[in-house]
Amino acid sequence: MRKLYVLAAALAVTASLSAAQQAQNPDGDRKVAGGGIKAPGWTGNIDAGAAKAGGTIEDSKFELAGGKFSITTGPAGNYWNPANTASGDYTVKATFHEPAYMNINDHPHPYGLFIGGNDLGTPEASLLYCAPYGNGTFIVRGFGPAAFRMNGPRGGAHEAVKKVEKNQPVTQDVMWSVKGGRAECSINGVVVAGYDQAELVAAGKLKSLNGVYGIRAAHNVELVVSGLEKK
Repeated sequence: MRKLYVLAAALAVTASLSAAQQAQNPDGDRKVAGGGIKAPGWTGNIDAGAAKAGGTIEDSKFELAGGKFSITTGPAGNYWNPANTASGDYTVKATFHEPAYMNINDHPHPYGLFIGGNDLGTPEASLLYCAPYGNGTFIVRGFGPAAFRMNGPRGGAHEAVKKVEKNQPVTQDVMWSVKGGRAECSINGVVVAGYDQAELVAAGKLKSLNGVYGIRAAHNVELVVSGLEKK
């Protein structure tokens, strides 16, 4: 009888741990069939946690067709062309279209633009991204190389960010503007966040506001990116 009690207790602990793990990561990274980067000159990497769990960039699909990037992620990652650099005062923008919001995940996931990319593809990489969700919120986060957050642990809501129901299409325009040592992110034509250089270029954050710009996509999303350009 004592053995049965011990076994029951062990099973209860295992179930509790499993539930806790699912709460922390309710939807694991998918593996996308036919994955890989299929856009000339482009490369990318997945987040450290996903790589540690055995994921690779081949578990997501990044394609260029008709001047647009079609992206279906398994692991969250960053994509860039090393030739796409920006320095001084500049503006970078792109349009992000999610054909069916949350169609391949069970809670909102973001996507957007990053700037200030330096040492990308190495353990010392740094970058900053601004990314909307289809639920009316957005986040500003980065790597330096450890992850850091600029607008709270869960981001924030803003009326400029579009909000739709599950499986509905949503399109968000994202822009970074760097001028006079200040970086501002606009979503759908409205400035939603802004930071002075001293807040961003610091220990554990960016090396510089100058650097490569590119695309950030969370795990388990399907989207099309168009109009990526720098001015």
